[in-house]
Amino acid sequence: MTFKEKVNTVLAEALLEKPSVFLVDLIITDAFKVIVTIDGDNGVVLQDCIDLSRAIESNIDREEQDFSLEVASVGVGSALKFVRQYKKNIGRTLIVKTGSEIIEAELVEANDDFVILSWKAREPKKLGKGKETVQKELKLPYADIKEAIVTVTF
Repeated sequence: MTFKEKVNTVLAEALLEKPSVFLVDLIITDAFKVIVTIDGDNGVVLQDCIDLSRAIESNIDREEQDFSLEVASVGVGSALKFVRQYKKNIGRTLIVKTGSEIIEAELVEANDDFVILSWKAREPKKLGKGKETVQKELKLPYADIKEAIVTVTF
C-alpha cells in the first residue's frame, strides 16, 4: 500500500466517526506534506481538526515515511465544491460565476440537481422612463456554476 493510499484509508475511517464532518480536499505533495481540508454540516470546530490529525498521526508510521500534516477547515473565501456545502449555506448570500455572468444572490434552495438564487435588480420600467427594482429568481444546475463563494457581511 502506498503512502497516499494509507492516508486515504486512515482519513476515511476517521471521518466515519464524525458523520457531520466531510472531506473537501486532500493534497499530498511530493515532499510528503499532507494537507487535509474539511467542512461540516454544522461548521467545523477545533476539536474536529485535532481528532482527524491525531487519527492520521497515530495510524501512519513515521519510521516508514516521514511527513508533515496540516488539517484545517475551509476558509471564508473558499469556493463551494459539494452539494452538501450548498445545502448548509441556504439563506446566505453567494457570488456565483457562470459561463456568462456573475450574480450576487441569496441561496434560497439547494437540492441534488440545482440551486435556486434570488436577488433584486434595477431594470428599465416597462412603461415610461427610469428604472424599477424587480425581484429575480434563477434555477441554476450545478453544471452551469463555474464558482460559488459565500459572501461575508458584517
